[in-house]
Amino acid sequence: MKKICLKFDKQGLIPAIIQDYKTGEVLMLAYMNKESLKKTLKLGKTCFWSRSRKEYWVKGETSGNFQYIRSISYDCDMDALLVKVRQIGVACHTGNRSCFYSALSI
Repeated sequence: MKKICLKFDKQGLIPAIIQDYKTGEVLMLAYMNKESLKKTLKLGKTCFWSRSRKEYWVKGETSGNFQYIRSISYDCDMDALLVKVRQIGVACHTGNRSCFYSALSI
């Protein structure tokens, strides 16, 4: 088996793009460190590192809006993750399905 050497930043974090596995809709962006990635793989649900609270959080633990892992891929530079999930409820803390509900005018 090939060893994977993901590239975490200076704070030990890697961005994780969360996408609905059926529709392809981008739901959110969050950050993982090595421990939260291990927890994600073990639980089968997304677990992130909160940069503001400085703690781990399992998505849906308080809201019930869990994200069940379908697949995890990494990009060609090995410095970002694409996590495809089965989303229960909404992904955004604002109550929107996706965190990407606002558009810039061009």
